[in-house]
Amino acid sequence: MQHRTHRIHAVGPRGRGVHRLIADALRAALPGDTVVVAPGRYEESLELPRRVVLLAEQGTGTVVLAAPPGGGPALTVQGPDCLVRSLDIEGADPGEPAVTVAPGAGLVLAHCTVRGGRIEVRGPDGPEPGQLDGDGEEGTSAVLLRDCRLHGARLAALRLSGGARVRAESTVIADTDGTGAVLSGTARLDAVRLRLESTTGSGIRLRGRSRLRLADSVLHGTGRAGLLLEDGAGAVVETTRIESAGAAGVHVTGAASAQLVDCRILRAAASALVVQDDGRLTADGCTVTAPAANGLLATDHARAELADCRLDDCAFSAVHLSGEARAALTYCRVRGGAEHGVHLAGKADAALTDCTVTGVAMTGVAVTEHARATVAGCRIAAAHTGVAVTSPTGSRIEHSTVTTTTRAGLEIGTGGSAVLVGNRVAEAGAAGLLLDAGSDARVEGGSVEGSTGSGVVVWTGARPVVAGLRIEDTGRNGIYFAEGAGGLFTSCDVVRSRFPALHLADGAAPRLRRCRLLDCTEALGGDPGAAPVFEECDLGDRAGLPANPAAPALPNPATPNRAAPAVPGPPGAAAPPASAPAELFDETVVEESLDDLLAELGTLVGLDRVKHDVHSMVKLMQAVRLREEAGLPAPPLSRHLVFAGNPGTGKTTVARLYGRLLKALGLLRRGHLVEVDRSALVGEYVGHTGPRTAAAFTRALGGVLFIDEAYSLVPAAGGGHDFGLEAVATLVKLMEDHRDDVVVIAAGYPADMGRFIGSNPGLSSRFTRTLVFEDYTAPDLVAIVDHQAREHRYELTADARRRLLRHFETIPRGSGFGNGRSARQTFQEMTERQAQRMAELTTAPTPGQLTALEPEDLP
Repeated sequence: MQHRTHRIHAVGPRGRGVHRLIADALRAALPGDTVVVAPGRYEESLELPRRVVLLAEQGTGTVVLAAPPGGGPALTVQGPDCLVRSLDIEGADPGEPAVTVAPGAGLVLAHCTVRGGRIEVRGPDGPEPGQLDGDGEEGTSAVLLRDCRLHGARLAALRLSGGARVRAESTVIADTDGTGAVLSGTARLDAVRLRLESTTGSGIRLRGRSRLRLADSVLHGTGRAGLLLEDGAGAVVETTRIESAGAAGVHVTGAASAQLVDCRILRAAASALVVQDDGRLTADGCTVTAPAANGLLATDHARAELADCRLDDCAFSAVHLSGEARAALTYCRVRGGAEHGVHLAGKADAALTDCTVTGVAMTGVAVTEHARATVAGCRIAAAHTGVAVTSPTGSRIEHSTVTTTTRAGLEIGTGGSAVLVGNRVAEAGAAGLLLDAGSDARVEGGSVEGSTGSGVVVWTGARPVVAGLRIEDTGRNGIYFAEGAGGLFTSCDVVRSRFPALHLADGAAPRLRRCRLLDCTEALGGDPGAAPVFEECDLGDRAGLPANPAAPALPNPATPNRAAPAVPGPPGAAAPPASAPAELFDETVVEESLDDLLAELGTLVGLDRVKHDVHSMVKLMQAVRLREEAGLPAPPLSRHLVFAGNPGTGKTTVARLYGRLLKALGLLRRGHLVEVDRSALVGEYVGHTGPRTAAAFTRALGGVLFIDEAYSLVPAAGGGHDFGLEAVATLVKLMEDHRDDVVVIAAGYPADMGRFIGSNPGLSSRFTRTLVFEDYTAPDLVAIVDHQAREHRYELTADARRRLLRHFETIPRGSGFGNGRSARQTFQEMTERQAQRMAELTTAPTPGQLTALEPEDLP
């Protein structure tokens, strides 16, 4: 058989036998022919109806194919196996296609630039002919993008629909006013070494039954989610970095599924990983760093599985599950974070196996509402509370270690139910194990070691079943039984307690079998009204139950005029059960001088107006104290404040300092800060909000209740009935009942706080002073970065300082601007860039290089 010789057709402005238009050459070309284009700009709309090769004679950047105005796409591909190489393709309208590939067509686009319009690949609708198993279908549209750049499109830079199949290699998608790539129908995108950056919408959006495989890629600076999956779409993403997404890093909704392997999700502006509806997410070996919300947020009926993942420095809880979401975390590490390590709400269910949680500001694992947790072989350290269970559903904590908590190691709160097996609690700042009123707890084995407070606290009415627990080296009692507490303790040891091994308050009636009290200061202490039962116990040298005034008595919530009075709920609401008072967990109070605190206020960056207002209030309060001491009537004085300012302007820092100032002035007993928001005050059903608000208020007695985003308690116009108004009414009454024992600070955006104050007449009479927190100036932000640098033993060079000032002077100050938070994020980015720079040095860096932050380290 004779084979036809493929011809070459030349296109250029001159020469014999040379076509002047590319379209003329394409019309003359037979299947397999090549069209070679001389340098120049060609305003044409081309069609490739058959298999041809179209290339630039002198390579990349020499030929521009521009669609004429109103003339449709610059390039339309209708034939199979077409090759276009080294062309710059311009669309006529950024919102329309610059390149279109029709159903059944095939194209290789190599070393090309497409700007001012999208690439649109349309496959056949519905099931493709010859479809086998989702791969290798016949009759589809097939496109290969190799070393291409797509930029300047609107709506989308790459759109795949129907049964389109596209592979992208070493391709860049940039500067898109919309979504980088959109897939729908049964489209498939297989991308390797893709770099997608600067989109106003999501990076890649998948709908329908589309599929994505993404490897060795970067999604940077997306306006919304880095990767958004909807409907029944699916994605497998490997060794990819998703950085600075404007919303979630990866967002899975509907019945979509995503599988992440060795990926990094950095500095998402919302939660890093979001799974909603019936979505599924698996992540293996992934790292989440510094999201502005949760590391993982799973709601509704979502499912998530994380293995060998890290979640660092989350602004909200590292893992938050609500609704009926389910999650399994294995060998995962949570480090740092402003809230909980793992927070379960609703009817969520989570299994944590061999995980580590360290350095979170609140609870390592918090199980609330009707959620359930299974925690096995985990380590929790340096949290406020190790594990806290208030859900009655029944959680299980086993063979785990909790160390160096500020408050309790393990806490089973009011209404909470849990089984604790073989756990070790060490160096808790207060109680090692707290079993609150109304809790249902079973403890099997394990130890409590070195607690600053009591080893185990059994609060009023609690009846735990405890067996084989060893309690040693406690700063107070081994076991503290509050009024009316009980339970069964079998084969337990209390060793070397500094206070009496067992403190038995009035009415306490526990049963102890085969328990031993060894080397304790005293065996028993408390009140003669206790009625313990001892069976085959070794109580040491002092087996009696003497009246022991030296034992630390707990305040009785039912008794008036005690240190922690009960807080009434709203009219008609059932009184909340008595719970362990905050005084049980107080560390030794350090007395602070007023001058030192005012000096500390002066060291804060910026806030000149706020500092002046606080100094004025301090002087006024000092005058009030002098009048009272002289026997003169004190003028009316409201200590409650409104803090109006944008996020990151230091409101919480000043509120905490304000409480300490009032403590130094003798106007508050403790001066501590309790920070809450709407979610901590407002319940989900009728009768839930009043007790919830009262409980938060009780924790703040003697100090400051700081309500962040207080305006969210008040619905906007037309908001209808809202439980937030019930919280406001409860707060007004409690502020009146305890006006000398608490300070309330309501904080939020300046434009919204007026709505909050005007929602209840009682608020306007109590909040008579507003402190305005102005945005930080550029020099202020530089000072914050400089302070962060010194704290971490870095130093800004003079050039870096000047560049940093210009950076803050030009940074957009829209709704996403975080003031001090933005400064801290900038410092973190600088340290990461400096670390990368050090790693690329060919010689070992000097100590000076390791500490210096240079201009090139700026983001």
